[in-house]
Amino acid sequence: PTLEDFQGYEGCNEILNVTRPDVVRSVHDAYLAVGCDAVETNSFGANLANLGEYDIPERTYELARAAAEIARAACDEWSTPDKPRFVLGSIGPGTKLPSLGHAPYAALRDAYQQCARGLIDGGADALLIETCQDLLQCKAAVVGAKRALAEAGETLPIIAQVTVETTGTMLMGSEIGAALVALAPLGIDVIGLNCATGPDEMSEHLRTLARSAGIGISAMPNAGLPELTADGAYYPLSPQELADAHDTFTREYGLGLVGGCCGTDDRMITQLARQWARTGP
Repeated sequence: PTLEDFQGYEGCNEILNVTRPDVVRSVHDAYLAVGCDAVETNSFGANLANLGEYDIPERTYELARAAAEIARAACDEWSTPDKPRFVLGSIGPGTKLPSLGHAPYAALRDAYQQCARGLIDGGADALLIETCQDLLQCKAAVVGAKRALAEAGETLPIIAQVTVETTGTMLMGSEIGAALVALAPLGIDVIGLNCATGPDEMSEHLRTLARSAGIGISAMPNAGLPELTADGAYYPLSPQELADAHDTFTREYGLGLVGGCCGTDDRMITQLARQWARTGP
């Protein structure tokens, strides 16, 4: 994509939803072609903080809805009676943490509501609140999503995924047990982890959720811990290693939704789909 495609907002990938939907669609198609069951919308940055950096926070609904419409069209085309495909509406955290006073809770909540409403109106099957580093921020997103669903008269599932660092806690110091206690009563349908680490580092946290959670569990690990190289970040996990990890997570911990975050690509989903086709999830 050119700078013109970004409408001058270099690095704002959500702009491509309205200027280059073909580019966004090609990414969805690449994953659907190798057998994934669900794709995320290109709306991770459709929030107050990210769009605020470009002075366009008022475009949150527009860009979120366009993202969902692109993914919806892709999933509808790839769906079959035996293998339906699903759209997960991505709601990213942004860079403002309310617990640190970066932004008011109410302002964040209302912006998340706009994003969620756009995703709902665009045809998302579920709302995925992901990469949460601050439980108050995650609460704002869940409440915003709940308000958007009520406003639209819909009852879509809500998935909330937190990010646990290599220190064993979220950025604000909360452990996975605290996340479960804080978020489950809000009425979410699935709790999980994504980003920051690979599956090995997530294992004990997922084990804790498996023992304690009365709701569904998900995981989207990175392709291992990133290693900084001259060519940028390198993720060392192989497709087989990710597939094996998810095999353990689904069989031993009862996870119902697994995928990949940073460093994963269609090769990894290919291996995962092949392995599950042989053995079943």
